[in-house]
This record gives sequence, C-alpha cells and structure tokens, in this order.
Amino acid sequence: MNKELPAPVPRLTVITLGVSDIRTSIAFYDALGFSRRLKATGEAVAFYDTGGPVLALFHWDQLAADARLPDKPRPTTFRGVTLAWNCASREEVDAVLTFALSKGATLLKSAHETDYGGYSGYFADPDGHPWEVVVAPGIEVGDDRRVHLAD
Repeated sequence: MNKELPAPVPRLTVITLGVSDIRTSIAFYDALGFSRRLKATGEAVAFYDTGGPVLALFHWDQLAADARLPDKPRPTTFRGVTLAWNCASREEVDAVLTFALSKGATLLKSAHETDYGGYSGYFADPDGHPWEVVVAPGIEVGDDRRVHLAD
C-alpha cells in the first residue's frame, strides 16, 4: 500500500543571520529597536521579536558548520537574500533609513521612487546583510506589526 502523507503547513518562523561579532550585532539590532527575547542565551545566539518571523543572530562560522557549509571565503558580494522593513509611507521610509544610519548602518541606496509605484532604499547591517526599507502598493503593515498582502 502506498499511502500519501498529508502536506505539512508551510511556514517561515526564523531568519538567522551569520555575524562576525555578535556583541556588535546585538548592539546594532538593539539600537534599531527590535525587542530581544530569550536573553538567557547570552552571546551564543540572540533572538529578536519582529512582529512576524523571529530574527536570530548567530556566529558566522558556527552557523556555517551547523549547516555543513564552508565558512570561507566569506562573500563580499550580493548573497542573493535581502531583508525588508515595510513602512506605511514614504516619510516613514526616509525616517527609518535616517534612523538606521544613525545607529551604524551603511547606506547602500538612497530612497527613491520605484518602477512599481513604491518608494524604497537600502541599508546594510554591520555584517553587510542588506535591508530594503520600502512602502509598496498592495503591502500594508498593520497595527499588529504584521505585513498584510492584498489578494
């Protein structure tokens, strides 16, 4: 008998960033205002409440080893992944970019009108992980801090 297993419910629960200096990264994400949870983990790993999936920071080499991937050479180019900070207005995009830069982020791209009718810019965290700060048609951020997509 060939019994088909039911499909699991898909979910994205944690995004883990490999970081070079966990203290620097913890200070950066604390300064951005993300709420750190499970502080008992100390500097082994840091977990942040983002209003959706959890953001985790973990030592770069240990994360690579855990995934059985080489940790060298470290990429200095685009890694194929960006994080996004969706906003409610163009003014909020500008404010978030200014705020992130004041906390040590590096500006990758100034805020600008997009070809899809949005407004976005990019910053990088201390390890070069790129964040898009954006307001986009059909994507709203609710009072619950969660992203709501139009049908």
